[in-house]
Amino acid sequence: MALTGVIQDDEVTVSPSRIGAGPVEITISNQTDSERTITLEGESIVEEEGPVQPGDTATIQKTLEPGSYEVRAGSEKAVRQEIEPAVLEIGKRRPNSNNELLLP
Repeated sequence: MALTGVIQDDEVTVSPSRIGAGPVEITISNQTDSERTITLEGESIVEEEGPVQPGDTATIQKTLEPGSYEVRAGSEKAVRQEIEPAVLEIGKRRPNSNNELLLP
């Protein structure tokens, strides 16, 4: 499942934010003026990517189990306020569509 996200000065957003468990690929664009490190954390997973330069993108690929996960954007420099993380809600495993013919 492909997800997209944006880092802004006040929050991180990821869409869709509710999906079924299984492999995911999260591509996030840094729309701030500072480089950021992206962290996906939850259910015994901590995955970091970066630093991501302003205007650039990064991708995190992981297989997620049911539960709640946060996508955060950190900075090496001190900042006035923390960027609000995005929350992903992962439900039960998505059905597999291998070898199934799609009909009109």
